[in-house]
Amino acid sequence: MSPPVAQQIITTMKIIMGADGTDEGQRRIQQLASNTVYFRTRLKQMGFIVYGSDDSPVVPMMLFMVAKVPAFSRAMREAGIAVVVVGHPATSVIESRARFCLSASLTKDMLDRVLTVIDRVGDQLTLKYSKLNPPRPLSGSKNNMEGEQNGGARMNGKKKQ
Repeated sequence: MSPPVAQQIITTMKIIMGADGTDEGQRRIQQLASNTVYFRTRLKQMGFIVYGSDDSPVVPMMLFMVAKVPAFSRAMREAGIAVVVVGHPATSVIESRARFCLSASLTKDMLDRVLTVIDRVGDQLTLKYSKLNPPRPLSGSKNNMEGEQNGGARMNGKKKQ
């Protein structure tokens, strides 16, 4: 290991442990944990399937179909958002995913902007596969899921049996 890399590790550990005389390290760890919980929870609420540990700031969101990997990557890039996508042969053919790497420096506004784009692209590419947390309209949306509120799904104004 080179001396500059070793010094960077030592300095980072001092900050995390508070040996630098500040609470900056603990503040960053708490912010990263908060960002992780918020981002993962929102993805799941939107109907995406998310793998990995709930505490991990590396968030794999399942795309499943190989053909959707480049489409998702392109749509996100066009929106100005960098995403790591992983597909076959790095994963099995049916386990393609996007991988989001969170940091403590991201603000809630930044996360919300990314989540809004992911939500839109997820609808366009039909990526919301979760049956545990069915997609819900964003607050203020005209679609209030009246079918669920009235005891059944509705299609074209008629109750589905």
